Amino acid sequence: MFVVDASVTLTWCFDDETTEASQALLRRLFTEGGVAPGHWPIEVANALWTAERRGRLADGKLGRANVVLRRLPVDIVTLDLEAALASLDVARTHDLTAYDAAYLELARSRGLALATCDQRLAVACRTVGVPLVE
Repeated sequence: MFVVDASVTLTWCFDDETTEASQALLRRLFTEGGVAPGHWPIEVANALWTAERRGRLADGKLGRANVVLRRLPVDIVTLDLEAALASLDVARTHDLTAYDAAYLELARSRGLALATCDQRLAVACRTVGVPLVE
């Protein structure tokens, strides 16, 4: 099992972001399973809405993304106030958004690797010793 962030999830929704590496990661997700913090679904949904508004998602592509997302074997971990505040400290320390810090903190606290396409988050992971899913 590994932590999945929104940036990597969206590579499975946008044709122009899909690569052989992202497809290999998707296959790995179906084998191992994934976990994400409680804000992950709304972060992904917001990115899809933004893409639709900007014309990045052609007609019918949002429906395809919905099908892909609904099939993902990702457990959602509810964030309580303590976890949110811990993420704030991580965000401050590593100059991340609180959202990205929540992914990092979830991976660190569970001893899991993190799958991300976000370079700033990847650097923070390396700094604190959280392995990255390659």
